[in-house]
Amino acid sequence: MFNKSYRYAIHVRHIHLVIIFVALFFLSACAESGGDIETENVDLAHRVNDADIKKQPQSHRSADTFYFGFDRRGSIQEDAKQYLPFLDYLTAATGLTFKLHFTPEDTQLVDELGHDVVQFAATGALGFIEAKSLFNAIPLVRGLNEQDKAAYRSFFVVRADSHMSTMADIKGQRLAFGSKSSTQGHLIPRIILKEEGLTLSDFKRASYTGSHINCAETVITDGADICGMQDTLAASYEKKGQLKVIHKSEFYPSSGIVANEQVTEDIIQKVTAALLDFKPLGQHADGLYHWEKTEMPHGFVLAEEKDYVELAKWADFFGFIDLERY
Repeated sequence: MFNKSYRYAIHVRHIHLVIIFVALFFLSACAESGGDIETENVDLAHRVNDADIKKQPQSHRSADTFYFGFDRRGSIQEDAKQYLPFLDYLTAATGLTFKLHFTPEDTQLVDELGHDVVQFAATGALGFIEAKSLFNAIPLVRGLNEQDKAAYRSFFVVRADSHMSTMADIKGQRLAFGSKSSTQGHLIPRIILKEEGLTLSDFKRASYTGSHINCAETVITDGADICGMQDTLAASYEKKGQLKVIHKSEFYPSSGIVANEQVTEDIIQKVTAALLDFKPLGQHADGLYHWEKTEMPHGFVLAEEKDYVELAKWADFFGFIDLERY
């Protein structure tokens, strides 16, 4: 029985950035124990320590309510501020109700999709591949980057003052990744290492930090020497003079939105149509929060299972999935 997740719904209707301590407490509680909370007025700029997280009572889902999960990229608060207005758009465009769900740190988003804790999720290619092989998840759309390409890359970065300048310098160093289930923070970096003739045993240490921001900050604070991470975020750290990019991967299929197999075909069609109609640079820009920093800044294109075949083969090679089940 799957029981690690708790639903305390974030109700996506009108989001006012007003300081209300009680609402903030419930957001904090949901963020790490996982779940969704009802809230209208939340100051999401306030940061909360993981130690402050507490469990809240479980809520119930109605037939026209759908829970939306996501891969963590940064802090809970920043991720929430980006996704809440987006779910507001989906609610208005489809007539359905969408609530934001936070995945607990000891739980995988893939498992939550498979066990119907969330019905939709924003996830990377590896997340979809795992969800497809284990639970027959359905790809809906892929994100468009700043060049209107439904693709992204991984960058290897070191501290700006590091002596390392190429991949030839990294053997024997302390290596960091983001989440184990991350495409840009784990799978693509592993592909790069394989192509460079390196394995994890060639490093002094290999660690998983949980997110792209954590990975970057670990290198900046000298907790690791090199990190494989998301391309646009890595570039922003380099621009600020904190990190140095020493390698860029090829392009691979970008993150997107997926559904679990329990979602009915009519709902999938309705949600997919709304996603394809989403214009973050045009008519739907108002109310969005730094959508340009997401992995789908220019909206979406239709996704198909065949888009992920190459990455699925790599995931099988590294033992992340069983290709026969894909």
